[in-house]
Amino acid sequence: MEHTSSSEVTNFILQKKSINQQAKSKAILHIIDGFAVIMAGSRTDCAKKVYSYVSKIKPTNSANNSNIIGFNDKTTPEHAALVNGTSGHADDYDDSQLVTAPDRIYGLLTHPTVPALSSSLAVGEEQECSGEEFLEAFITGFEVECKIAEAILPNHYKKGFHTTGTIGTFGSFAASSLLRGLDEQELRYGLSIASSLASGIRVNFGTMTKPLHAGRAASNGIVASSLGQLGFTADDNGLDGEWGFFKVLGGGYEADKIIGKLGNPYTIVDPGATFKMYPCGSLGQPSMDSMLEIVEENDLSPQDVSEIRLRAGPNILEPLRYEKPTNEFQAKFSLHFGLTSILLNRKAGLREYSDEYVKNPQVQKMMRKVKTIHDPEIAAMGTDKMRSIVEVVLKDGRIIKKVAENARGTREKPLTEKDVYRKFMECASFRYDQEKANEIFTLLKAIEKMDSINDLTKHLIN
Repeated sequence: MEHTSSSEVTNFILQKKSINQQAKSKAILHIIDGFAVIMAGSRTDCAKKVYSYVSKIKPTNSANNSNIIGFNDKTTPEHAALVNGTSGHADDYDDSQLVTAPDRIYGLLTHPTVPALSSSLAVGEEQECSGEEFLEAFITGFEVECKIAEAILPNHYKKGFHTTGTIGTFGSFAASSLLRGLDEQELRYGLSIASSLASGIRVNFGTMTKPLHAGRAASNGIVASSLGQLGFTADDNGLDGEWGFFKVLGGGYEADKIIGKLGNPYTIVDPGATFKMYPCGSLGQPSMDSMLEIVEENDLSPQDVSEIRLRAGPNILEPLRYEKPTNEFQAKFSLHFGLTSILLNRKAGLREYSDEYVKNPQVQKMMRKVKTIHDPEIAAMGTDKMRSIVEVVLKDGRIIKKVAENARGTREKPLTEKDVYRKFMECASFRYDQEKANEIFTLLKAIEKMDSINDLTKHLIN
């Protein structure tokens, strides 16, 4: 059979390629971060609504059901993954894949952890896998997801597909299929089924449906794995065919970004993925960090500022399109809100990204002082970095400028262990007291050594 990206993914899952310790160490950090954002996201209205939907679907067999984090309940793996995946993306606080080529759009490839993690957890419980098996499944799903996102032409995103919803499906499929031990033909069927199920469109950014994309990706991957294992037929080339995923949804792909590249190197190591320090769209985070530096270095108060100007290209300004957000979902795609929150509070955390805070009259008034400006020179520099210039105009006439390219949590500005812990505890505080949160954090750090993943999940009951 012709060597294709479909056969490449199938063989990668079958071969169970040896994973080095560097990849495992990186993966544990992403797993900790992933659990954190799922815990926090479970408090949101969108997660609660998806749980309400799922809770009406009663499993016919209660054996080996999977935990729904934050809800003290269990259900089938695909439905547990649906809720957990939605929770994990609800705050837009989950990690983002980095790019390796200047024509790929930084920050807009995929959020790799949540679909792969939600799948690994749900099916890991079903299979009663060890911590090591869970870790290997997560890394495999993360790798397949990232390499497919890197290979498909940028037209996929530019035309309006949300890659976390579309390509996240393949991460979930790879992780669940590895844990279930699908054979070659079952994998080929399942991969093509995943290609048909994968969806998610950007028109829903700023609504509850954006986080649902991550939940559906996690669930769809498990469904594709289940059907493939049952011998549910599908074409052998769901990725590469004339009417396959790559061509239909992206206009094509670059074979050399996936053929021979899976696990060589593992994306989780090189170039890696960013961790977010603000629960909002990736593209605004460097600008918000630069704003924070300006405020802190000059000890500014809101009364000192007459105007804030943000210069950037369309890769930043078009997705972050809400100039006057009226709710938390719109605020996550608003530079006006992010910069305002930093000026008013010197932070923009989970408690700032709430309907109540967004609607605060002081916040609404300050947002009117923020101006976004399309800058052709910045646009001409490409999309491989999240470039912008922050200009703060003071009432005394001075203008303070900073160039923004890299946020904390990126390869250029990696997080410290304290940063990881601090974010985890912030997220966990919505569901657990400090003692319980510390207990879970300690377990996650040592997840590779667990005899059973159920040794972890039993501690998630609060």
